[in-house]
Amino acid sequence: MKNFTFLCLLIIPLLLNAVEPISPIPQHVPHNALKAAIGKSLFFDPILSHDRTIACVSCHSFEHGGGDPRAVSIGINGKEGSMQAPTVLNAVFNFTQFWNGRAKNLKEQVSGPIHNPLEMGMSAQMVEERINADEGYRKAFAAITKRPKILFEEISDAIAEYEKTLITPNGKFDRFLRKEVALDAIQMEGYELFKRLGCASCHNGVNVGGNSFQKFGVVVGAERLKNTDDRYVLTGRESDKNVFKVPTLRNIALTAPYFHDASALTLKEAIMTMSHHNLGVSLSMNDVDAIVAFLHTLTGELPSK
Repeated sequence: MKNFTFLCLLIIPLLLNAVEPISPIPQHVPHNALKAAIGKSLFFDPILSHDRTIACVSCHSFEHGGGDPRAVSIGINGKEGSMQAPTVLNAVFNFTQFWNGRAKNLKEQVSGPIHNPLEMGMSAQMVEERINADEGYRKAFAAITKRPKILFEEISDAIAEYEKTLITPNGKFDRFLRKEVALDAIQMEGYELFKRLGCASCHNGVNVGGNSFQKFGVVVGAERLKNTDDRYVLTGRESDKNVFKVPTLRNIALTAPYFHDASALTLKEAIMTMSHHNLGVSLSMNDVDAIVAFLHTLTGELPSK
């Protein structure tokens, strides 16, 4: 099995070099503007949390690339979560949501934090009661649904519609792919290393990740932490221990700390950890610096608040 893994790490990068493994973020994602406007209000509104202190944006800060600069997010009554919050930016391009992929789309993902007792701690009925008691939300939803009563499904759908708009196009690398600008020497060196080493075998596509499950420690095994929501908690298969959705590298320079357990505080540390555990190589500091320079080109235009 290890020989097969090493063979893949050698062959896949060669295949990916034939065609660019990364695609530019589109300038626009089709969405319902009226519904997204309601979703935006809800995203920033602590009305959705039991003690009215936590909003979606509390754990998904645009200033931090749509993620949380804390190792774990803090929910209602000061309760701590168990894993590092992934970014919400460009989440529309992920093939599933959450680290272990337990939500198949954005709408399902929205319900998770709302119902989680460590995060917002609200039932669907409680949410409906609060939103229906708000005149502004009643009028806004009625303009779309033509009904007086707002359902939880419509609330989560509106937030998901807004999240579709949270894309970050026109990063330097997107403009490079569109042949509008050139990368400088160290950025280009980092990109070539990224492909040649095999990073692009998992981090590819429009989201530079977010489109597959992979094991953390495929070459050099890594310890599985307690209370880790990996694929194993869903499937019960031993082979799914330490298996997670590959995170997006979009805006990665803004989203420290890194990994599901926030164990890497800097990009350099994250690169060295992944090169050891998933590539089985030791990189020089020059190589690490070059890859960091490339990763900075993946920072795009952040959404307006």
